[in-house]
Amino acid sequence: MIFDTKRHPRTESFLQQAARELSLADPALKELIRRIGSCELGMTRRRHYFPALVEAIIHQQLSGKAAASILARFRALYPSRRFPAAEEVARTSAAQLRSAGLSSQKVSYLKDLASRVADGSFPLRRISAMDDGEVIRRLTEVKGIGRWTGEMFLIFTLGRPDVLPVTDLGIRKAVQRVYGYKTLPAPRTLERIGRRWEPYRSVAAWYLWASVDGKNPKPPE
Repeated sequence: MIFDTKRHPRTESFLQQAARELSLADPALKELIRRIGSCELGMTRRRHYFPALVEAIIHQQLSGKAAASILARFRALYPSRRFPAAEEVARTSAAQLRSAGLSSQKVSYLKDLASRVADGSFPLRRISAMDDGEVIRRLTEVKGIGRWTGEMFLIFTLGRPDVLPVTDLGIRKAVQRVYGYKTLPAPRTLERIGRRWEPYRSVAAWYLWASVDGKNPKPPE
């Protein structure tokens, strides 16, 4: 999760307003907000979209520690030690990428992403101007990027304020506990509940993660 420790005052104002309006809209969420305190979600947009997507692919189905180790070895493949451009990754052989600990499947994902960005078929530079639905549509055209990864990109890279990942296990567990469901609620149930949180569903998601993971929540990899 991205935390902007030197957030712009407008970000602080937005998060305070979101907490107030969410509290008014939903008594159960109000109690969660009262208990957890101020939201620490960074709403500042990251500029480096390609590295964010590479990191998301590497983290899929891995613990944070294992993913960090592979990411470090991946970056070490490039002599400058800066994050490689898409063109560089596209030119890197599959064998070299596997030597960093990447599975063959993830190598194919990274190569597809890098090739699309390098040849311009994936308009990464224009993605911040797209609405949420178009961002998801474009991202899920890339091999290995599903809707959940696209939603994480919207929240934590583009800083979009109204995204609710209804298939996320952490959020489903939180809603089960907060709203007293006997079993994990279905995504359609989260969609229904989440309507009352608009247009601050990203902030609501943060509080739900925080109720499961503590003050500094991370969405599950």
